[in-house]
Amino acid sequence: MKLKIHLLLFIALPLLSFTAHKYYLSLTQINYKSEAKAVQIIINVFMDDIELALNKDFDIDLQLTTKRELKNNDVYFEKYLKDKLALKVDGKEKNFNYLGKEYDGDLVFFYLEIENINKVNSIDVSNKILIEHFPKQQNLIKSKVGKKNKSVLLTKDESSTLLEY
Repeated sequence: MKLKIHLLLFIALPLLSFTAHKYYLSLTQINYKSEAKAVQIIINVFMDDIELALNKDFDIDLQLTTKRELKNNDVYFEKYLKDKLALKVDGKEKNFNYLGKEYDGDLVFFYLEIENINKVNSIDVSNKILIEHFPKQQNLIKSKVGKKNKSVLLTKDESSTLLEY
């Protein structure tokens, strides 16, 4: 069943990125890279949704992918993500580094990293991205530590989970 959900999301998310969407879904991929001793995180969200959320939360006008796009928009993205996403590795709260973002069609990809992680037995994730503005928002979490994969779908009513490896 989980494989079917992942396959559907893998196919549906890119297709939905080229049309007006009525689905509110983000994907957060969390991978532990032992050789880098780091937890690497990629988040993708619909551009119009994140733009609306940040414009309302910070009283700004981002105008993403236009000539009038704010030059310092990474400041707002980083602040928003640090407010809406919290991670604990093996029970210890960890701050992530915001590495940047990339636009692809109607999606924004955010790149984050937690450094100096020697081993991972569990990751506690709290993901409230876009939930305040879109009550039907769902945030899919996919993770990989070693050869173990875990996935969970978070919602407004259940916005955190503990992933054990």
